[in-house]
Amino acid sequence: MRDLTEALPKPMLEVRGKPVLQRIVEGLRDTGLTNLFIIVGWRADVVKEFFGDGSKLGVRIQYETQTVQDGTGKVVALSRTFVGDEAFVLGYGDILVAPENYQRLCTALTDVEAVLTVKRSDDVSQGGAVFVNEKFELTDLREKPKAGEPTSPWYNAGIYAFRPSIFDFIAKLRPSPRGEYELTDAVRDLAMAGKKVQALEIAGDWADVRDPEILAQLNR
Repeated sequence: MRDLTEALPKPMLEVRGKPVLQRIVEGLRDTGLTNLFIIVGWRADVVKEFFGDGSKLGVRIQYETQTVQDGTGKVVALSRTFVGDEAFVLGYGDILVAPENYQRLCTALTDVEAVLTVKRSDDVSQGGAVFVNEKFELTDLREKPKAGEPTSPWYNAGIYAFRPSIFDFIAKLRPSPRGEYELTDAVRDLAMAGKKVQALEIAGDWADVRDPEILAQLNR
């Protein structure tokens, strides 16, 4: 986002008059998910000042700071104490979806160990290629596949529902070729261990607010 994030963390950039993160919080709240945990980093003060304890938006918010940028797996590990023995929904602060998807995630988790959302895409090279069987259960997950590697029409949409068992697999992570601890590796390992990981196609709108061009499109 270049100079757009000199004073603001990316999730606080506005889409149609509201910060991206506010839209996420409101979508979770309207689904009935009101006990929230926000992991902050760059300009954490902006997020905390805006949301406070969450009461003004009808939720309860706790915070944790990621001090080392070492990957999505390590980020999720910071929520271990907060989660306890409960199932939980996980979303990134720059992914916008139609709010009904949060309820669909919760429903889909009923009899499986984890749910990851997907969307159909002709190009999965910028994210995770999700491989599924005839029951739409995860069989493989490959981060940023290179040309010539196996691919899939399903792109990891970046919102999940987990049971606490995911933390056992996060704890065993080793650095990826990028030198980071990847959440997607833990999800793949969960499936490879025989646990059911259900894929769920995103319904309605989806946006990864990753660059100024996408932000501009959303604000037109």
